[in-house]
Amino acid sequence: MKYLMLIGDGMGDHPLPELGNRTPLQAARTEAMDRLCRKSALLEVTTVPEGFHPGSDVANMSLLGYDPARYYTGRAPLEAASMNIALSEDETAYRCNLVTLEHQNGRTTMVDFSAGHISSEESSVLIQDIEQACGDENFRFHPGISYRHLLVVRDLIPDIGAAPPHDYIGKDISQPYQIYLNSPPWSSLVLKAQHILGQHPVNRRRREKQLHPATSIWPWGCGKMPSLPHLKTRFKIIGTMISAVDLLNGLGVCAGLDIASVEGATGYIDTNYEGKARAALEALKHGDFVYVHLEAPDEAGHQGRLDHKIQAIEDFDSRIVAALTDELDRLGEPYRVIVTMDHFTPVALQTHTAEPVPAVLYDSVNPQPDSGLSFDETLISSAQVTRRVPGHLLINELLQKDPTP
Repeated sequence: MKYLMLIGDGMGDHPLPELGNRTPLQAARTEAMDRLCRKSALLEVTTVPEGFHPGSDVANMSLLGYDPARYYTGRAPLEAASMNIALSEDETAYRCNLVTLEHQNGRTTMVDFSAGHISSEESSVLIQDIEQACGDENFRFHPGISYRHLLVVRDLIPDIGAAPPHDYIGKDISQPYQIYLNSPPWSSLVLKAQHILGQHPVNRRRREKQLHPATSIWPWGCGKMPSLPHLKTRFKIIGTMISAVDLLNGLGVCAGLDIASVEGATGYIDTNYEGKARAALEALKHGDFVYVHLEAPDEAGHQGRLDHKIQAIEDFDSRIVAALTDELDRLGEPYRVIVTMDHFTPVALQTHTAEPVPAVLYDSVNPQPDSGLSFDETLISSAQVTRRVPGHLLINELLQKDPTP
């Protein structure tokens, strides 16, 4: 038996007037997910425990089988694990976004939390130059993918508890921005980085192309390295993580999964879907389990791009869900698959919400009687929901076994 978890990050949404009070998931063409849904067990999943911020770090940790209340230590250390960056006992990791800020009339506005989805090639140059000018025994910068980078900070520098930048898109962020300015070491770092970015040739070229420049760094999501018992030990499975983002790959590293490297995986609608599907099928030749994560629906939600979100959902359906299940059916390979999302990212809000998410669990050997239902957010209020489960127990449902203590 092969086991798959297929995650459309931020795929859930709320009804929109411009879609006739349907959600993007309801409006999108999702033949593969609907086909699975009709013959699946229907689950309502609480991926974000009460009291936790509805971040992809918390939600995906849950979906991988780890209770955040027990194991969560922060977002950035998971990304450090993906980048093979060791943290000493006196160091804390921060996610470091490159962002576009605008200072005008006494207001500071978060124009773009991703600096226009800046390319990895451009951002790597920027982060390396910031490291050369600003890096010292207290601050170390490490380039990541696109706008997502890492900052390692000595513990003698005070923790600022900064907010996620994607929570403030298009908003006045004068108050959260002031957190950096109120701390002398952070103020010096941020202002020096802004000076470097303001004069940088990469940003000059981006302005000439009418693209958002990276005008500032935004460190946030700090934490210490967690200690997670490996899934191989807990469930006796060999698995692979397939994702474009360091956060998910770091979770995979901490969970003891292999990490698939897929050329052209970008974390947005231009990602290499076919490469991810091929990587999953190859991983299943020698392993039991794959966790395939698609970031694009979430990014489209943050950008408020309804067209991109529908496109991302349709591509996830046809180029991941259909591609994988059709090939496993063709091979006659028995499998169990869960299709779900980590959280909602409504395009009207442009940030995450913490409500329960729908999940379908399909067993190719023992399919459920045809329910006639389609895969969308209304499943969580359906009378046909089989079970309501905490996120960290969903993998138990997939594998049909409890973890080894």
